[in-house]
Amino acid sequence: MNEAGSKEEVSALGRGLALLKVIGMSAAPMSNRELADTTGLPKATVSRLTATLVNAGYLRQSQDSERFSLGPALLDMSSRYLRHFDLRTVARPHLAELSEFAGASVHVAVRDDLDMLVIDSLRPRSALISSRLDVGTRMSIVTSAAGRASLAALPEAERAAVLEKIQQESGESWASIEPRLMAGLDEYARLGYCSSFGEWHPHIHALGFALQGPHGERYGVSCGGPAYLLSKDMMLSRVAPRLLEVAKRISAETGVIGAD
Repeated sequence: MNEAGSKEEVSALGRGLALLKVIGMSAAPMSNRELADTTGLPKATVSRLTATLVNAGYLRQSQDSERFSLGPALLDMSSRYLRHFDLRTVARPHLAELSEFAGASVHVAVRDDLDMLVIDSLRPRSALISSRLDVGTRMSIVTSAAGRASLAALPEAERAAVLEKIQQESGESWASIEPRLMAGLDEYARLGYCSSFGEWHPHIHALGFALQGPHGERYGVSCGGPAYLLSKDMMLSRVAPRLLEVAKRISAETGVIGAD
């Protein structure tokens, strides 16, 4: 196979994945025209890609219309991904204990570009009201406690590359973002966790820490909930020490102590 053919195949794959991402983030099924307008791809190209993805089960076409939503093959892939999430077996009992102790929800997330994608969620049985994010929910790496912790725990070169991308994509907002982000990185270096008090969501208080799996996979964990139930003082004085203890126990069981 010649080099040009290889490049064309990679390009086609990238376009197909871009369509899946756009459709996945949409609140409603999308038409080929809407996909073309959103991605900038020619409508004929979009039509060929959606037809291919429908045939493969990655997209589902709405009955009697040219609108598409994510298909069952992606659910199967997601289930397989979660089954291979080997850290969850070790971490879940400890995270459940943290959730009950704090009376707060605990979310485990992985980084997807500049977002944190929730892949597991635990809610305390003892709490009548808590913040439970569904699996698949996205949190900003910039403002969420889990995102900041995940960023802080990255190796220096990788962290620098992510920071550069955040700066590029934030444009003029970088001037206001940078001080808060740098403060979060310093907080993690000093205390072992990052906080987000009303920054990711105005009514949510959360603390976050990073975990590394035995095969090098990286996760961000947040513990938080409604601000009126979880005051800043309570989170820092009562929850933070237990959170650090839980992080240490999980790391000891996985055999991965500390971060790069």
